Amino acid sequence: MKYKMIAIDMDGTLLNDNKEVSQNNKSAIKRASELGVKIVVCTGRIFTSARFYASLIETPAPIVASNGAYIREKDENRIIYKKAIDKDLLYKLVDIIQSFGIYPHLYTTEKIYTKKLINFSSNYDKWNRMVPENERVKIVIVKDFKETIENEEILKVALATDDIEKLNILRQKICNEFSLSIVSSYYNNLEIMTEGVSKGNAVKILAENFKINRDEVICIGDNENDISMIEYAGLGVAMGNATESLKSVSDYVTDTNERDGVAKVINKFIIEC
Repeated sequence: MKYKMIAIDMDGTLLNDNKEVSQNNKSAIKRASELGVKIVVCTGRIFTSARFYASLIETPAPIVASNGAYIREKDENRIIYKKAIDKDLLYKLVDIIQSFGIYPHLYTTEKIYTKKLINFSSNYDKWNRMVPENERVKIVIVKDFKETIENEEILKVALATDDIEKLNILRQKICNEFSLSIVSSYYNNLEIMTEGVSKGNAVKILAENFKINRDEVICIGDNENDISMIEYAGLGVAMGNATESLKSVSDYVTDTNERDGVAKVINKFIIEC
């Protein structure tokens, strides 16, 4: 099989534990791109952050951000797909999350709105200190979300808590009361998008745009929010450090993100074929 497109998750997949792209991964991706393979960066991260890391691989990769709610070209301001959460629904969703004593984070394409610098926003705040000013994620602290919801298109709501029992109860309540797409990128978080939004749907949109069949697509990931694209792909690849739930639906398990698992997939199925 000649594969024509590779969709790659970022955290725990393309990036090592120090949030770096290894030279081996860079070289393999560059070689695949030179062979005509479309490279897609596919992440739950906000677009601004995703674009910074996508620039490190030095290929004209379109970016799937916010778990598929936003697809845009890396090097030009061309939006391929954008799907915001309905405002009436968003008011109710935020109220429920806050009733559990949890701080929601509301994502636009470039900004994160929150009431407190905690978990997601705290991590981005630390990240901002390490990157150039024009690459930083804009974090906005608000007293309430009314004005934000009225004036912004919210692509994703993210929340985290180490009270896993509370998290599971909240997830079930949201599932029971709303038709939304809910995934997790780590054991203690939830990431919520509008119904139908997923990495898998985003990869499908790009494949159709490129006129590439799904059996010509490789998807590589490590966590629950990658399952939809792993199931869509002709070759769904789990990282060696992936969750068991992801490994169980994958076609192949590569090495870990600390041992150039992405490069090893590209070498095996693209370069050495």
